[in-house]
Amino acid sequence: LESFGDDRESIRAFGADVVTSRCQRLIDAGVPGRHLYTLNAATATRTICERLAV
Repeated sequence: LESFGDDRESIRAFGADVVTSRCQRLIDAGVPGRHLYTLNAATATRTICERLAV
């Protein structure tokens, strides 16, 4: 993350990539559900869900 400096958009994109990847691994492993804490940041959660088609 340090390499992103103050580039908030890149940090958000990186975070969405990491969480999407982790969730996909759980789905592929047959885990029946996931719980995402939005912390009033529903946009990021929506992006992850759209990427996962859930």
